[in-house]
Amino acid sequence: MKNLLLVKSVLVAGLIFSGCTSTSNVSIKQPNEKVKHLIEQYKLQSVDYNYVKKAIGNGTSATASAILVDARPNAKYLKSTIPTSVNIPDTKFEEYYKIVENISKDKEIIVYCGGYSCEKSPIVANLLIKKGFKNVKVYPGGEPEWIKNNYAEVDTVVVKATMNNNSAVLIDARPYKLYLKETIVGAISIPDTQLEELVGRFPSNKNEKIIVFCGGFKCEKSHIVADKLVSLGYKNVFVYAGGVPQWKKEKLPTTAGAKVAEVAKVSAKKQFSSKGLKLGSDEGTVDGDWLKVQILANNVPSFIQIVDVRSKAEFAEGHFKNAINIEAGKLTAKELYEKLPKDKTIVFNCSAGGRSLEAWAKLNDEKYDVSEIYYFDANVSCKGNNCTIEVNEPLE
Repeated sequence: MKNLLLVKSVLVAGLIFSGCTSTSNVSIKQPNEKVKHLIEQYKLQSVDYNYVKKAIGNGTSATASAILVDARPNAKYLKSTIPTSVNIPDTKFEEYYKIVENISKDKEIIVYCGGYSCEKSPIVANLLIKKGFKNVKVYPGGEPEWIKNNYAEVDTVVVKATMNNNSAVLIDARPYKLYLKETIVGAISIPDTQLEELVGRFPSNKNEKIIVFCGGFKCEKSHIVADKLVSLGYKNVFVYAGGVPQWKKEKLPTTAGAKVAEVAKVSAKKQFSSKGLKLGSDEGTVDGDWLKVQILANNVPSFIQIVDVRSKAEFAEGHFKNAINIEAGKLTAKELYEKLPKDKTIVFNCSAGGRSLEAWAKLNDEKYDVSEIYYFDANVSCKGNNCTIEVNEPLE
């Protein structure tokens, strides 16, 4: 939810707890006459729930095949929306249109709003067509139908409100080591890679409100856990896509405030690996700021091989120059180790640091030699080889 946040928190919080929600039973399954007329008038194609579910991929914008546009007011959008969506309210179209104005006009766009009686989605769809977009569809079932069948995405203001009212269970889906390093106050740890063994930590009440988060908008771990919860019959599941990075960006409390620095321990550590890689203060890490400078200057030392551990699809969208792709999550420690170049210092990277840590820990836990294998703890977003990097703060 990276677009304009124009509505004050108090209004959104009021919507959350007033009982005016969009999850009430929807009896109709077809657009009403007015909506149907607008769809026909604008010659729009309608899509259903299953089509939208496929279009959003694993729930992150990096894997979505279409742009989802929520045409409802911003307060409604912040409270609950379909994952990956951007917000273009029909009444403030020109103000919010800049969110998509630089997107290819051939990109598929799916517009939705408040269900089968809501006229906002065909109105916004038509306005987008007038702006030159050629592949615009509408999802008449909208947010009400979606949330009856799946989990929704919420904004920071919702997480704050639930914390203040002790009205939701917060789940951190990142690796446990990252959870120990820093998390949102009050969250419990259920890493996506340990779902089967930790399933007993989920609430016994299937109607309990649950908010899952991980390492930011590019992180799929929260979506994996949310999918699992929905499959187990939980009815009130949400993902806070901004996760820890957005929470910290808004200067909200984390558990890091309780940590005590161990200055003597830090100063005693080696500064460089045997081949010359600058070490981070956390075990297994490269110094994030040092590597960021090398990458952005296109000056990564030749002895370093960056290994992108994400999926092939994510790698194809964008990656560091000269990086290679090995999807570590699908491999055993032995398989992963055998695929790594043996004459290089290896640095694992992903989009938010979680999968990189897991790749490193997989080898370390199985006692493989990791003296020249490290991970990059950073939030990374790339289009082609053009990348933005936000280094995560070290634990120590």
